Amino acid sequence: MFTGIVEELGVVETLVDQEDAVRLTVRGPHVMADARLGDSIAVNGCCLTVAERDQETFTADVMRETLEKTSLGELGAGDRVNLERAVTPQTRLGGHIVQGHVDGTGEILARRPSEHWEVVEIGLPAAVARYLVAKGSITVDGISLTVVDVDDSSFTVSLIPETLARTTLGLKRVGDRVNLEVDVVAKYVERLLAPRAPEATRAPRNEEEEEE
Repeated sequence: MFTGIVEELGVVETLVDQEDAVRLTVRGPHVMADARLGDSIAVNGCCLTVAERDQETFTADVMRETLEKTSLGELGAGDRVNLERAVTPQTRLGGHIVQGHVDGTGEILARRPSEHWEVVEIGLPAAVARYLVAKGSITVDGISLTVVDVDDSSFTVSLIPETLARTTLGLKRVGDRVNLEVDVVAKYVERLLAPRAPEATRAPRNEEEEEE
């Protein structure tokens, strides 16, 4: 589990194509300070497992499914990525509950800078739109953000200078793809409120239940 508070801007060192997967190596001295083999690190919001490591870099295996359904498939050597280690019981929950499971990707549609912040509009897949509400939480490339406005096809977020300086959203351009993860609480609420299966479609009771 993560919080969506980016700890470090890492740099992609290498990508080794293995046909059905990619071996991704990222330089991130800060997150590697206490990382161990098997630990989880969110890379642009995607939860990856540390398979190899040294003092400043880690290598993770990225499956074809992940490459196709997230923006990780567009990375190249030298690209900056948002990094966050998994939370611990002692970690402050500064953002919101983030699983590192990308629900879809969106495209940056517009950037509107002002004196003290920048408003960014991001395209929204229809399957994801129903989970967003104004003033709710959304994870964009692993960054916990607050939704300003939302409709069926896009939403906006306001970025303060700190976010622009410390995350990849300060580098993204109109047309770039970003990973989106909705608040998991919204998905649980949807599931709980879904209509229950009719009595006739439920599994039959066993013989002992029938006798009772």
